[in-house]
Amino acid sequence: MRVFGATFAAIFLAEVGDKTQVAVLLMAAESHNPWTVFLGAATALIATSLVGVVLGQWLAKRLSAATLELAVGALLLLVAVLLSWDVVMGN
Repeated sequence: MRVFGATFAAIFLAEVGDKTQVAVLLMAAESHNPWTVFLGAATALIATSLVGVVLGQWLAKRLSAATLELAVGALLLLVAVLLSWDVVMGN
């Protein structure tokens, strides 16, 4: 239950107010069918989470936790640098 709670809290806080939630809000408002939008959005989030879990499990069998953390950190740093570059250069 502890892992479940930590996972729920982290994902919930990361997703609140992001572009996906705004897109779902707009789809629900435009479609006048909010439960269908909810089911589609929930299924999509489950599917992307499944991909993350399966890929994470696969990588964990091949890489140490330290290597995986370093690789993810480097990837996030690269994304931050590229986004900053885009903002600075005005593209």
